[in-house]
Amino acid sequence: IQILPLSFLSAADQAFVTLATTEDYCMGALVMGKSLRRHGTTRKIVVLISSSVSPEQLNSLHKRVFDEVVQVDVMDSMDRTHLSWLGRPELGVTLTKLQCWMLIKYKKCVFLDADTLVLQNVDDLFEREELSAAPDAGWPDCFNSGVFVFRPSLHTHSRLLAHAAHYGCFDGGDQGLLNSFFKDWAVKDISKHLPFVYNLSSSAIYTYLPAFQTFGHQAKIVHFLGAVKPWHLRYDQSNKDSYLDQFLNMWWAEYRSQMPPISGEVDGNQDSGDMLHVSMKLLMRSMTNGHHLTHILILSHYSLHHRRMWEKGHVDYMGKDSFENIKKKLDIFLD
Repeated sequence: IQILPLSFLSAADQAFVTLATTEDYCMGALVMGKSLRRHGTTRKIVVLISSSVSPEQLNSLHKRVFDEVVQVDVMDSMDRTHLSWLGRPELGVTLTKLQCWMLIKYKKCVFLDADTLVLQNVDDLFEREELSAAPDAGWPDCFNSGVFVFRPSLHTHSRLLAHAAHYGCFDGGDQGLLNSFFKDWAVKDISKHLPFVYNLSSSAIYTYLPAFQTFGHQAKIVHFLGAVKPWHLRYDQSNKDSYLDQFLNMWWAEYRSQMPPISGEVDGNQDSGDMLHVSMKLLMRSMTNGHHLTHILILSHYSLHHRRMWEKGHVDYMGKDSFENIKKKLDIFLD
């Protein structure tokens, strides 16, 4: 008689969960899910989506990667003051993430933000308990909510909503709320502190390069924090100038492995390629010098449709893509 390990027996009621409320984040969710598959996860993979996700994207998510696609209502903290301090007004809708606690068909889940990339098998995370997470690079007494272990529960979900209504959240997003709700995370149980390699923030590659050079090879999940995401940048497999370049190329390689190439995506026209290369350098410079990522306006405000048109060579030289407009955005950052 073959005795199966407990982890195998319980795999059916455990799941990795992510959230995608826009077309861009659907790209991220696909890559994150595919990277889990590539590294041999035995768990289900679930994505929460909003009604704004198109039927085409929904079909793509279901067919390509995910075991289950769940439509949820978008929640918004309406806390514009705190979100404006962070320069990230779009983070309000990330409170939608709380609805992951309603997935009660699963006994234990691991939430992964759609801007993460899995580099190794991380099924061992299911051996951890709620709420296990890695320290946030900006304030290590808080955990980063891009990767965390939780147990779905309608009771916990109700308590989270009540906590949000009564206390709000200090940053206007899910991370502030979850840290305020699980307020003893920093001091109570060290076993719930995930090693930083389970949620390696892209900014840490430059803010503490010696540590990354020593421990970076152990990285299990890389998290592309900030307003500029991999899908805003150009795929160039020959560009390996930095560690971040390599992670970005891994992200794009994963995306291209499951999607037909977009015309002009790699070769593009020279002008768009130059601007994308400039945006990459500005991204790295911002991480090194401590500039806020929202000052990188080159691509972060471009819709996915506009980016694709740009890469095909359909550039609005007299309007949005005029030299003067691009120069203004560069000047804002450089000042």
